[in-house]
Amino acid sequence: MHQMTLAEIARGLADKKFSSEELTKVLLARITQLDPQLNSFITLTQELALEQAKAADVRRANGESGALLGAPIAHKDLFCTQGIRTSCGSKMLDNFKAPYDATVVSKLAAAGTVTLGKTNMDEFAMGSANESSWYGAVKNPWNLEHVPGGSSGGSAAAVAARLLPAATATDTGGSIRQPAAFTNLTGLKPTYGRVSRWGMIAYASSLDQGGPLARTAEDCAILLQGMAGFDPNDSTSIDEPVPDYAAGLNGSLQGLRIGVPKEYFGAGLDPRIADLIQNSIKELQKLGAVIKEISLPNMQHAIPAYYVIAPAEASSNLSRFDGVRFGHRCADPKNLEDLYKRSRGEGFGAEVQRRIMVGAYALSAGYYDAYYLKAQKIRRLVKNDFMAAFNEVDIILGPTTPNPAWKLGAKNSDPVAAYLEDVYTITANLAGLPGLSMPAGFVDGLPVGVQLLAPYFQEGRLLNVAHQYQLNTDWHTRTPTGF
Repeated sequence: MHQMTLAEIARGLADKKFSSEELTKVLLARITQLDPQLNSFITLTQELALEQAKAADVRRANGESGALLGAPIAHKDLFCTQGIRTSCGSKMLDNFKAPYDATVVSKLAAAGTVTLGKTNMDEFAMGSANESSWYGAVKNPWNLEHVPGGSSGGSAAAVAARLLPAATATDTGGSIRQPAAFTNLTGLKPTYGRVSRWGMIAYASSLDQGGPLARTAEDCAILLQGMAGFDPNDSTSIDEPVPDYAAGLNGSLQGLRIGVPKEYFGAGLDPRIADLIQNSIKELQKLGAVIKEISLPNMQHAIPAYYVIAPAEASSNLSRFDGVRFGHRCADPKNLEDLYKRSRGEGFGAEVQRRIMVGAYALSAGYYDAYYLKAQKIRRLVKNDFMAAFNEVDIILGPTTPNPAWKLGAKNSDPVAAYLEDVYTITANLAGLPGLSMPAGFVDGLPVGVQLLAPYFQEGRLLNVAHQYQLNTDWHTRTPTGF
């Protein structure tokens, strides 16, 4: 049962081959048995899961149907879930039980999903390796000595290890797509505003976006269908009709114009990954796609711009965690200043403190124009590059990451080296575009992803291309040894 995709589970439940309660019990037992190796969960919600599974079975018995009705999933631990710890992977929120459900959580619950638990993540979603979590690092099921990617590493590792078929995740600079690439999954970052951020604890508000992590494009389409849509509670949510993503998966790729940026194939890219990307291009050409070289000239400025904008927004968003309003409070403070300093010093880890300091500096008097304002101008140039490119092509293709997953601890002493691993993913967040990573092969036994980018609200096009690619390749069907 644990090998089934979301689509297969939906068909099995509809055909009464098994019940949601039976499936949920199997997966909960599997998590209990195998997750100690991975550390992919922060909180397991057995009682809630069994309640929801029984309720889903009753709804089906009463004639209801739906692709997500009775489907087991997990939520990244920054989506507020009523009455359940929502920690953001931080000591700061270790004792926080959300008083309400995030819109994503409530929408998926209404669709009938079964919540197995909350997955581990980099602290406040800051990281590319899932090593900054206060609950310990997550391990990559393909090689337990390597990172699973971040910040959605818990969701990725759990799905890759077949502990559950799909999970929610968030992407601020690649935090869905990069873990998907590192763990042989399909991960989709929707257009900014497509999925509500209400109840999703913020890192960088103009960059964060929720999305699905699953084994196939078909499963991502099913989960995104349940997540997407306008939310009046979220001022950044866009009132745009949500298409039937599953219905669009089987469109032909004949004549599809795929742009390949020449800047993607520079000195920083592992040549073995470059070869796998070329193989993916050939597969898509066989399906009728037309390849064209394009240029994204301002891509080289994206990393410095991102690592000014994101920390600046983080320093503002995380100011609420001060020991007074929210979060950890130190013991026996001498005065208000001591309360602030020690509560934040004890509650936040090193990476979060680093980014708060960078952000506060960039926003300070005398440096705002030199850093933050300039970074926002670069952001506009990056967006303009994409708009020009999409006048010539329908989608853009390239590597998701420049290297395969690195060993645990390998980049801990050099944060900038980890930041550089985001070079291909952060541009989509700066521009607000949808992006998808899908399995493309292996290097030294570790998975590699190919990234697709599309114009605004063209998630369906990305899912269509990925689905057609997956019908003609088998990378996404490979399972890590031991799981």
